[in-house]
Amino acid sequence: MTNSKIALVTGANRGLGKEVCRQLAQEGYRVILTSRTEDKGRAALADIAQEGLDIVYHQLDVNNQQSIATIKEWIIKNYGRLDVLVNNAGINYDLWHNALDADLEECHETIEANLFGPWRMAQTFIPLMQEKGFGRVVNLSSGAGALNGMDGGKPAYAMSKAALNVLTIKLAHLTANDNILVNAVCPGWVRTDMGGKEATRSIPEGAKGIVWAATIEDGGPTGGFFRDGERIAW
Repeated sequence: MTNSKIALVTGANRGLGKEVCRQLAQEGYRVILTSRTEDKGRAALADIAQEGLDIVYHQLDVNNQQSIATIKEWIIKNYGRLDVLVNNAGINYDLWHNALDADLEECHETIEANLFGPWRMAQTFIPLMQEKGFGRVVNLSSGAGALNGMDGGKPAYAMSKAALNVLTIKLAHLTANDNILVNAVCPGWVRTDMGGKEATRSIPEGAKGIVWAATIEDGGPTGGFFRDGERIAW
């Protein structure tokens, strides 16, 4: 067991997820770096481990309920609790589609990963947080999912993130009296594999706002949509 807060980050073998693990560990958290593909996750851990940070690895596929059950059992056995859940894993910034010509099977797969993955994780771990009377849940969203300014493009990605924002609001209402803060965060346009080289923000800059939401003090905001710690329009 450890006195450090325990944080789990999904899809953390690269990009924002990996950097969120690094920054949370720098804040004194014990971080569970997870990824669907084990060799990629362990390679990410080996890279960060050179910095002497308190990070461990466990395989996790957020689309697989048995995989989620396995990591929950492992967390309970080793730590007895989970304090922070960062739902970072996401796929498919589908710039090549619009709502009329979209491949609906591809859209279904995107929504499965970007909405139902975080939803499964929330259903699994929020009850554990409620037992302990503490929790922080961060859903990695996007300005592409904001209804304010929505256009006809990126249908799979935009709709999945809009739905994730709704899930954020609903979870926040259900945990309002449990000292569990649930928020959605847009990291901005970040130079990740998904964001591309032309993006205006570095990975550390994008991760900072996610870490802010993961480390909010008791009594902080819940059920909000944020970028860089500032509320943005739904």
